[in-house]
Amino acid sequence: MTSAGTLLCEVRGVVEAPVERVAALLLRVRPGPVGRDNCLPFAAHGGTLTGGPDRFVLAAPGHAMTVEVGPDLLAAQGGWWYRGEYRLAPDPSGTLLVHQVRNVAERLRWGVPLANGFFRGLGPRTRDGFAVLLDRVGAELGCQVRLLGGR
Repeated sequence: MTSAGTLLCEVRGVVEAPVERVAALLLRVRPGPVGRDNCLPFAAHGGTLTGGPDRFVLAAPGHAMTVEVGPDLLAAQGGWWYRGEYRLAPDPSGTLLVHQVRNVAERLRWGVPLANGFFRGLGPRTRDGFAVLLDRVGAELGCQVRLLGGR
């Protein structure tokens, strides 16, 4: 699975656990309610997943998203323009976790920043949400995590 669209923001963190352990937690996706043990990165959204095994629909309060899962990727795409991707990669300390927000609008792509107020606060909101997820992963796996820089 390749990344699509225009990168709007990216945040990174390190989980001091092997990729296999992090993947077993973050890439665990199956039909049913979203929560701590199912599609963890989107647990705060709530909702229910249907489909599978690699492509799901997440029906959450007020919206729906397509969720894709692969060996090192969890991605959600919904609405007019949004795609959020979580990627795992080996790191000398354990696992590098990268979260990207992308504009995947197929029409009126130029209008996305206008419609969204030029994404005021998108970077800080994304970083704050990622930091919460990173802390949750560290708590679940019983290991240290570090928030790194982003763009």
